[in-house]
Amino acid sequence: MFTFGFRKKEKDELVLDIPKHIAIIMDGNGRWAKKRMQPRIMGHKAGMDALQKVTKAASDMGVKVLTVYAFSTENWSRPEKEVKFIMNLPVEFYDKYVPDLHANNVRIQMIGDHDRLPEATMTALYRAENKTKNNTGLILNFALNYGGRDEITKAVRSIVQDTLDAKFNPGDIDEELIADYLYTGCLPDKLRDPDLVIRTSGEQRLSNFLPWQTAYSELYFTDIAWPDFDEIALRTAIEEYNRRHRRFGGI
Repeated sequence: MFTFGFRKKEKDELVLDIPKHIAIIMDGNGRWAKKRMQPRIMGHKAGMDALQKVTKAASDMGVKVLTVYAFSTENWSRPEKEVKFIMNLPVEFYDKYVPDLHANNVRIQMIGDHDRLPEATMTALYRAENKTKNNTGLILNFALNYGGRDEITKAVRSIVQDTLDAKFNPGDIDEELIADYLYTGCLPDKLRDPDLVIRTSGEQRLSNFLPWQTAYSELYFTDIAWPDFDEIALRTAIEEYNRRHRRFGGI
């Protein structure tokens, strides 16, 4: 049980309100490596170690969904060597990290456009999903080859086609139906929208990450580069989340 925070539970115990869904833009791997006079790919490798630690910490805290921005639809413009290394990370992730996360009851899923991903990358992700599909703990949701505008565009196309196929009428289209057609439709209904979005390494924008789902998310920016982000940094972000008053358009 978390024993730091703002809401009093018992006489001498304070606990935090833990966000059910946290989304993280894992930024700063390359800059972290450059600062240490290392190749950029070493920053991505260190970022995987950070992801394992943060996932386990979030699970222990009671977070239900952790969505991480692993690779965007725009990241293909990066140097070929770096992209190739990133595409191989899921293979290493499966061999090195999945057994430990599986033992911690973590369920692994992926959102994004599968079509452009290399076969070895998809095979590793499918194996991770299949191995952990019956786990009932935290859902680690990889956004890989993900772009928010691309996601919405594909959803609109599917909705239009299903309307033409008379699966429903245009008047039936509402926010709930649209949400079903987004990639995050694979998540439990009440857990699709992040309560808290964290971006590391100092940048203060969402960069095409979950634009529909983050309409009322609390945003938290930190100068800490992703490879240095740890349980303490996660607790600090959640403490700040607890200082916010979420009105959802009300008063």
